[in-house]
Amino acid sequence: MKELIMRFMPKGRKSKLVILTILDILVIQFSSFMGLVIRFDFNPARIPGEYSEAVLAYAWIYTLCTILIFFFFHMYSIMWSAAGIPEVFKIFSACVLSTLVQISGMTLLERAVPRSYYWICFFSLFICETGIRLSYRIWKTLIVGPESQDGDRILLVGAGKAGMAILNELAISRRTEGRVVCVVDDDPNKIGKYLKGVLVEGNRSRIPELVEKHHVDAIYVALPSATAKQRREILEICRETGCKLKTLPGIYQLLNGEVSIAKLRDVQIEDLLGREPIRVNMDEIMDYVCGKVILVTGGGGSIGSELCRQIARHRPRQLIVFDIYENNAYELQQELKRDYPRLDLVVLIGSVRNTHRIESVFAKYRPDIVYHAAAHKHVPLMEDSPDEAIKNNVFGTYKTAVAADKYGVSRFVLISTDKAVNPTNIMGASKRMCEMVIQMMNTRSKTDFVAVRFGNVLGSSGSVIPLFKKQIAEGGPVTVTHPDIIRYFMTIQEAVALVLQAGAYAKGGEIFVLDMGEPVRILDMAKNLIRLSGYTPDVDIPIVFTGLRPGEKLYEELLMSEEGLQDTPNKLIHIGRPIEFDEEEFCRQLVHLYQVANRDSEMIRQEVKKIVPTYHYDGEDEGQDRRETACTLCAEPREIEEDEVFPHLEALGEKLKKESERK
Repeated sequence: MKELIMRFMPKGRKSKLVILTILDILVIQFSSFMGLVIRFDFNPARIPGEYSEAVLAYAWIYTLCTILIFFFFHMYSIMWSAAGIPEVFKIFSACVLSTLVQISGMTLLERAVPRSYYWICFFSLFICETGIRLSYRIWKTLIVGPESQDGDRILLVGAGKAGMAILNELAISRRTEGRVVCVVDDDPNKIGKYLKGVLVEGNRSRIPELVEKHHVDAIYVALPSATAKQRREILEICRETGCKLKTLPGIYQLLNGEVSIAKLRDVQIEDLLGREPIRVNMDEIMDYVCGKVILVTGGGGSIGSELCRQIARHRPRQLIVFDIYENNAYELQQELKRDYPRLDLVVLIGSVRNTHRIESVFAKYRPDIVYHAAAHKHVPLMEDSPDEAIKNNVFGTYKTAVAADKYGVSRFVLISTDKAVNPTNIMGASKRMCEMVIQMMNTRSKTDFVAVRFGNVLGSSGSVIPLFKKQIAEGGPVTVTHPDIIRYFMTIQEAVALVLQAGAYAKGGEIFVLDMGEPVRILDMAKNLIRLSGYTPDVDIPIVFTGLRPGEKLYEELLMSEEGLQDTPNKLIHIGRPIEFDEEEFCRQLVHLYQVANRDSEMIRQEVKKIVPTYHYDGEDEGQDRRETACTLCAEPREIEEDEVFPHLEALGEKLKKESERK
């Protein structure tokens, strides 16, 4: 029966309007004549001819006026599938006005009818119009009934306004199936009461019990105003039940009146991080980005591309995307052209290791602000190619920073990482040296050089989440390096928000650090993702421990012990006090490191250790035994790539030496 009715229901808006208007005309005529039929005890033979003539003569005027009144009351534009008491009152008001117009018209035309005729006509019109407008809702509620609805058996978490809106839509919408069989809420005042006819049976602790009792298939979490910690705790309880999970993203849906089934989304891994999302002052970002020429190196990467997207929203005068990978750059170019057609966008291919290329870009476009996101970041790959990590990360940063200083850039923001703190891998050590380069450049330049340090980015290329998803899709196993390994996590949007906010706070020389909440065990994250995918860990999808990779730590730190913390206006963003070092000696060490890196020497880690004393690596004790051999390799007359960084570093070292002698 349900399928038959749905098949013949009108689909288009215009066709619904035409059908509804025709039905209204028929109802108006019907009500008009029913006023007489009922008045004379359903015996048409008893109706006096003058009454019939009066009604007939006024019928077309009555019909036209009533249709116009219905249009005036928006009765053809209301979503009647979601109608309630306010909509019924609109029908009542329209019918009252129609009857008053009818009385006035009949009086002016001097047409006589019984006084009771108007009352009967009014009630007949009101009842018929209400029945037509609420027919689908009445049919679904009374005829179909909750027990015969198709779809999932749903447990609803949250008996507030959002929960009411979700339950209401499930009850009346044509596009949704399923029924709420029970509700839970932590408010003791709501427990034991009914929400739209469904009993609120308890708080969150009863969720597992109620899932079994009611044979629940899906859980809808309608708690847009809950904190991230509260949401995580509830989701963890729900996750253990094995039911399908959907949640409302946040409070703004409730404030904007956007609560609906369509806004429910699958629970994502970031819902389980258990901390509030980063908030930034968009006005501050707008003030220093709007109308400026912005250069983003590594603009095609995960962080770089999101930087470009958010910067594009703030109306820069020109956005320059610089990347060595043409595929990433091309995809970003097409996206930004489509989304921001008025944006002055320049996409350039090149390497930060190429001094002349970097110089030419700065000389031609004269950027005001530089976001330096170009880097090799994959820890295991850089362990196998340490020289490339040094050449790209350290000297690529140095060359870009020198060009920024030379061409008068106002702000230079380096994208750093928590792996720079007490590094155990070459990638982290290279990033620590990048921070030292920025600190050194800031002391002798009018450009404000700053670094932004954050943890792992969810969903970025090469991160653990995409790997886990791929392994789950292939049926497992999911590989975790160690059962106790923990990491700090943030979303790409949060990371970029931090970078943009740091640019607004920059005065020069700071290392900005995000308060990222509690670290997350990678094993827990793997289990959560398996459950969110509808499987049971170690039953449907096995978890295999592969051992720590070269250079990998069990945990990451965000600050070295020597660094203090200073608050910013954004309480989740802090400033680490820079660690002082001998800049003259640093220059000499960089000169030697440059020679070693360009000869692909096995001595590279030992040289890095000299510059970054907190760097520790496997085989560190054996370094002394290989020193003599490595030095011999360094002394071999092999050609170094033609570049200006080597003489520039030597000149800077000499300048620093003379400055220290004068002091």
